[in-house]
Amino acid sequence: MAAFDFDLFVIGGGSAGVRLGRISAGHGARVGVAEERFWGGTCVNVGCVPKKIMVNAAEYGAWAEDAVAFGWQRHHRAHDWAKLAAARDAEVARLSGIYGKLLAGAGVTSFDGRATFLDAHTLDVGGTRVTAERIVIATGGTPTRLDIPGAELGLVSDDLFTLKALPKRAVVIGGGYIAVEFASILNGLGAEVDLLYRAALPLRGFDEDIRAAAAEALAANGIRLNPDVTPTRITHLGDHLMVSLSNGFMKEADAVFFCTGRAPNTAGLGLDKAGIAVDAGGAIQVDEEHRTSQPHIYAIGDVIDRVNLTPMATAVGHALADTLFGRNPRKVSYENVPTAVFMTPPIGTVGLTEAEAAARGPVDVYVTRFTPMRHTISKREGRRTLMKLVVCQRTQKVLGAHMLGEDAAEIMQGIGIAVAMGATKQDFDRTIGIHPTAAEEFVTLRTRTRVAGVQEAAE
Repeated sequence: MAAFDFDLFVIGGGSAGVRLGRISAGHGARVGVAEERFWGGTCVNVGCVPKKIMVNAAEYGAWAEDAVAFGWQRHHRAHDWAKLAAARDAEVARLSGIYGKLLAGAGVTSFDGRATFLDAHTLDVGGTRVTAERIVIATGGTPTRLDIPGAELGLVSDDLFTLKALPKRAVVIGGGYIAVEFASILNGLGAEVDLLYRAALPLRGFDEDIRAAAAEALAANGIRLNPDVTPTRITHLGDHLMVSLSNGFMKEADAVFFCTGRAPNTAGLGLDKAGIAVDAGGAIQVDEEHRTSQPHIYAIGDVIDRVNLTPMATAVGHALADTLFGRNPRKVSYENVPTAVFMTPPIGTVGLTEAEAAARGPVDVYVTRFTPMRHTISKREGRRTLMKLVVCQRTQKVLGAHMLGEDAAEIMQGIGIAVAMGATKQDFDRTIGIHPTAAEEFVTLRTRTRVAGVQEAAE
């Protein structure tokens, strides 16, 4: 008789947990997975998937307008929010259902319920007591609000996907990628949008040239930028909301969105009963093997607050399954992870920013800005493309690649392979471009824009 009910129990049925559970079961482990909200987690249900569908919807409006410059006759029709919502929700439901089928097909035992620790090997799963030799916490993150009076009147990112109608006036609070994406979606679908953020530029942590270009593009699209400001209060005023700001001004809105970060979803899991340590922000502390303070309990995905991206979570989950049950111990690197911001136009990036690279030593910086062919015809403002390469002077390796412009995310996937492989600037230079495309600019950047990091290296 087995000492435990399961060889592995996974708390969380999102991208990380489902991949880990499915692969572990394929290696022969007895696996249980519990999900208390919805299978597929944030990405499928209230994140990447529905967001990208709404980004697509917003793009079609601009494309319809641009088509006139290419000879198409445009017949204006108002946007049908309900039709978009129905199509989006149907796709979300389809994908969420696939996750459950994948687990069942792999022989995983699924639990629709909340799992909490009773001790280091025992869980309460929706009222059922289960034991496991190994446990993995993959509960993801949850959106947060600022601690200001009236915060409860504001919405969080999840709420965009349950709105019954497009708000005419929206205030988006935050300067991160979720904030600029939501501002772009709402603006593209026809809302008047104010974006509030406490820094001089949005997208803290991204390359400075990209940040400046993003602010320029957002403003050109008609989004009102409010830098160097924080909200201090939200109140009802008749049938709308009033947002008071730190600079003494106020903003009226029909909806206010808090896009001010996400917190690890660890509250109420009973981590103390299992002796699992968390940091001040609630993120579970793990070592390089993703072990918690209990060596048989692991944590992966957004709950450790390291690189909070769906493909990162699935890759780590797969690697951990191979390590624990597949006789193939391996790790996934958290460096050179390509990512995108689906604002309008989008951003794609991989590797180090100029500032990060310069702090390590001298770097050559190549930058180009141009109007893509489509918009030399459409004349649309705010569609200039920026491309940038950051190159180590000593080795000539490309340390970072950054782009703002149409198809940036699609282009950056291929560039990400090159950067992860350690490609040099000369490798880029001898690659033949595909003409005419915007992407070819990455392999035709010949003139160095500037050198950075010399002083840091001297010191």
